[in-house]
Amino acid sequence: MASLSFLSPPSSSSLSSLHNTTPSSSRIFLRTPSLNLRAPTKIFSLKAQSTPVLTQDDLKKIAADKAVEYVKSGMVLGLGTGSTAAFVVAKLGELLKTGELTNIIGVPTSKRTEEQARSLNIPLSILDDHPHIDLAIDGADEVDPLLNLVKGRGGALLREKMVEAASDEFVVVADETKLVDGLGGSKLAMPVEVVQFCWKFNLVRLQELFKDEGVEAKLRVGEDGKPYVTDNFNYIVDLYFENPIKDGYAAGKEISGLEGVVEHGLFLDMATAVIIAGKTGVEVKSK
Repeated sequence: MASLSFLSPPSSSSLSSLHNTTPSSSRIFLRTPSLNLRAPTKIFSLKAQSTPVLTQDDLKKIAADKAVEYVKSGMVLGLGTGSTAAFVVAKLGELLKTGELTNIIGVPTSKRTEEQARSLNIPLSILDDHPHIDLAIDGADEVDPLLNLVKGRGGALLREKMVEAASDEFVVVADETKLVDGLGGSKLAMPVEVVQFCWKFNLVRLQELFKDEGVEAKLRVGEDGKPYVTDNFNYIVDLYFENPIKDGYAAGKEISGLEGVVEHGLFLDMATAVIIAGKTGVEVKSK
């Protein structure tokens, strides 16, 4: 018997209360005749008699659709980058086309997100013109128990962090494989964006900085074998940790202190809610 859980999004007043509290998760089952749709961060579970076969993309789309329920007409939105964020952008375009949403302005975090949004006729702007963003929705590469994140394996970490730091609320959509006990725990890349000038100098310094974690630092390369270049014309040094980062805040500070480092992929104390898609359904964790 399959179980799919759907989020009833909080009201605009309850969204602001998500900051600075301990992450929590709750689940409500549909066994009562009514549901309070304004209750914050509640989940309900819908059980079916058959067992549908859901792909990872199916789950991402379900979670993305739930994230879009946070969106209200008239909002300025931060539009994330990546496979899950693409489902969010597609849903926004659909709702604008049908008139269910109006007066939305999107601030994209990458050129490819900008191209997708323009193809769907989503009005766009930039931080210069809209420095205050109501809500950002994006994916994540790792999520720890305190809802701290690793992001940027798609190469858009600088713009993502700028836009999401300027947002009142930041809702993250991820699948259950992105859950880790500590950041760096997946042993996959934690990106650091660096200037092209003397990139190898910074690669060596980054590897030395995390020698106790058994880190391996690699310059990211594209399919053509050449260094990957970000939308901001920088390179990315990917850090692969044998052991999780002991102190994310201290690590972020040390990385940022290196001359030539532009930004790192540690997104600490930024997410207000995380929507997690798994094989048994979709769950929401919030602060």
